[in-house]
Formats: sequence, structure tokens, C-alpha cells
Amino acid sequence: MIERGKRETFSLQVLQLVDAAIIWASFWIASLFRDPIRNLLGLVEMEGQSGLSDLTWVLFVTVPFTPIILEIFGFYRKPLHKRLSTSLVQIVQTLLVVALIVGMFAIFGRIEVASRWILGAAFLLMAIFLMVREYATRAIILQAIRAEDAKEAIIIAGGEKEIAQFVKETPDEVRGSWKIVEQIDLREISVDSFEAKIKEASVARVIFLAKHTEFGLLAKAVEICELQGIEAWISAGFIRTQVARPDFDLLGGKPMLVLRSTPEVSWAVFGKDVLDRIGSFIFISLTLPFWIVAAIGIKLSSPGPIFFRQNRAGRYGKPFTMYKFRTMGTDAEARLKQVKDEVGNEMSGPVFKLENDPRIFPFGKFLRKFSIDEFPQMLNVLKGDMSLVGPRPLPLYEVDQFERMEHRRRLSVKPGITCEWQAGGRNSITNFDEWVKMDLDYIDNWSLWLDVKLLLKTIPAVLFGSGAK
Repeated sequence: MIERGKRETFSLQVLQLVDAAIIWASFWIASLFRDPIRNLLGLVEMEGQSGLSDLTWVLFVTVPFTPIILEIFGFYRKPLHKRLSTSLVQIVQTLLVVALIVGMFAIFGRIEVASRWILGAAFLLMAIFLMVREYATRAIILQAIRAEDAKEAIIIAGGEKEIAQFVKETPDEVRGSWKIVEQIDLREISVDSFEAKIKEASVARVIFLAKHTEFGLLAKAVEICELQGIEAWISAGFIRTQVARPDFDLLGGKPMLVLRSTPEVSWAVFGKDVLDRIGSFIFISLTLPFWIVAAIGIKLSSPGPIFFRQNRAGRYGKPFTMYKFRTMGTDAEARLKQVKDEVGNEMSGPVFKLENDPRIFPFGKFLRKFSIDEFPQMLNVLKGDMSLVGPRPLPLYEVDQFERMEHRRRLSVKPGITCEWQAGGRNSITNFDEWVKMDLDYIDNWSLWLDVKLLLKTIPAVLFGSGAK
């Protein structure tokens, strides 16, 4: 059996669930068209052929077993390296085996197949739909490979020949999702240079292949990755030591030791993404009247655009444009230094917060009190730049002023609209280190249920405007 890493296994499970849904849908569609086609052909209705309900036992056989048999025939392996004709042969082979299994159940269990027409049509639809799904999957993978912005930025550390061999032996579908921003030898650069390269490229992962690197250099490089929440993948045959939260994984069939300080790929993470997309869509639909009122109020209160756009630091520090309803004058950014000098800053550290900010116009204060100014960030959630729950995104210039390296670990997950800081303290916290500690506690103890609890805690905080600034 072919060896897969956890990410590849997760992707395989998603495809198998999709294929199981396709198989069920094929039977359902076949049952819908059975009677119209029989009437069109003038066929007499036969007793005992009532429809899909009589084939329930067949569904229990075909829906779970078909994806398993497809995997046995290699249907899910290397989608970019096989022809569609090969996929078709694998599908036909699978359907023949499934038909044989159904036949054996019917013969030895003495079960009558009530509607052979539905059964035959369903098998034909299964072959067609599975081929369409295979073609779509290949197209999506190819599009992801070509889309540079969507690729995962990584650094590979090792010797020149070692890196070339590693890249060559890594499957295309794995390598195609990477944007290799640097290939470095830790023996030839300083630790500070290594840290700078990670920050500049918003790196999500560093792969260490350096067999001959001194352990001290590797340990320092790994520590930099851990403090910033960046995954460190180390060749399993290279390091023999105990590190916090170590894990083993496979990358292109090669064993790797992973030092991970963020939630790994799982169904819970997948559920979080689904919750974000569905939740943001529902929220936008239900609150649309407030958007209209906010837009009219802003236009009447202050000249300028309705929305405020600003570059914020996303996951791993990757910049994205965040949207809010504008609550300040159009010269707010230019007046920031003046306000800091004249009024001060209620937050310690690089972050600026001020309750009675003179740049906010009256209607803007109303929008802020009930967090209506935050509503457009749901567009960022819908786009995938943000999550419903996560550390608040900071402007790029504030991130650049981080004095402690571990502060960057709050960038290791998607930023969110609400977090422990907002749901619990609602901006009453003025110490930046305490704020970061709450964010890191959230990252270290994350679960889908924790997100749900924080969302539920945020609702009363927003409704009563408690602590909003």
C-alpha cells in the first residue's frame, strides 16, 4: 500500500466522501427519471418495482465500498500523471467488482433486486459523474499549481545537491502547492539573516534537510520557527532529540519529523473553514439593512468613501486588504502621529488604542459602540483572508514594531473578527503582552468548540456595546 502524509491522507478522505455522495446521488437521479422514461417508452409498470426505497440495501453496499475499491485500483494516486482513459478503466473495474458484490448479496441472501432499471442507470451515472469529478479535481490542482499567490511559501534548508535531489523526488502534486522562496545552507548565513528571510516572505513552513549542519545552528533555526508559529519539518534520520510537540509525517513518501505549534490539518480545521464561509454568508445576508443604514449615515456625516481599507498582517504575516466601515475622517492615517503625541496611547507596546480618539466623527462612534464598523470584515472571512475567531489582525507597521520574536507566533493562524481578548475583555486590556498571551493561549488550546464558545460570548458583548472602543 502506498504511503501518504497526513495532509495527503486528509485530502484522500475528502475525495472519498465526495465520491460516496456522488454514488448516492447517482441512484437518486436514476430513481427520479425511471418513471418518466418508462412512460415515454410506453412500458407497463411492474409490481414490486416501486423505486429507490426498495434498493436501500444496495446503497448500503455500494456507497461505502465503491470508494474503497477505487482506492485499491489506484484511482486516487497521482492524478496529474495518469490519463483520463486510465481513470475510466479503473472506474469500470471498480463498478464490475461492486456489481459482483451486489450480485453475491442478492444470490446468497436471496434478496430480490426490485428495480433493475434504476440499478443499471445508476451505475452508468456513477461512471459519468466520477469521471467529471476526476477531471474537475485535476483542473483544480493544475490551477492551484499555476496560481502563485495561493501557494504555500516555504524555505528549504540544506546542501545544494541535497535540496536538488529532494525537490526532484517530491511528487508534482505535492511540490506544485509550494512556492519555494529560498534554498539556503544554514552554514553559510547568520541566524539573523535566516529570521529576516522568514519574515520577508511570510513563510508558512521550513524544511530542514541539512545532514551536515551543526546541531547548534539547527537548534537555533528551529527555535526561531517555533517562536513564530512556523512549522519546522526535519528529516527524521537527522535529529535525535526531544522537542515540544514533535510529530512524524510523510512528505512525498519520505519520513519527516515535524515540530508544530499550531493546529494540524484535521476535520476540525476543515470544519472551522466551513463554519467561517457559511457563517459569514448568513451574517451578511441577515445584516444587510444595517449595511445600508451605515453607508447612508457615513455619507451624511463625513465626506469621503464608505469603506476604510487598510493593509493588515494575515497568516504568517502575509498582507491582505481588510475592510471596515469608515468611522474617521479621510486624513486619519496622516494625523496618527499627531494624535499619539498630543493625546497619547492607552495600549502598551506597538499597538495603538484610544477610547476618545479625536479623529472619529459622531456617527462613527455609534458604529464602533455596537461594532457595526466591523461588519465588512465578513467579506474578508468569505474570501478566506480572515476567520470568524482568531487573533485580531494588526496593521503592517505595528507588526514591524514587534520587539519580541515570540509575538509573531500570533501570526501563525488566520486573524479573526473576534477572539478571547474581545469576547472576554472587550478592549479593557491595555497591556500588549497580556493581549498576546491570550492569543497564544487560544492557539495552543484551539478546538472547534472553543470557537463556538467565543462566538457565543461575543454576541452579548456586541449587543450591549460593552467595552467597545
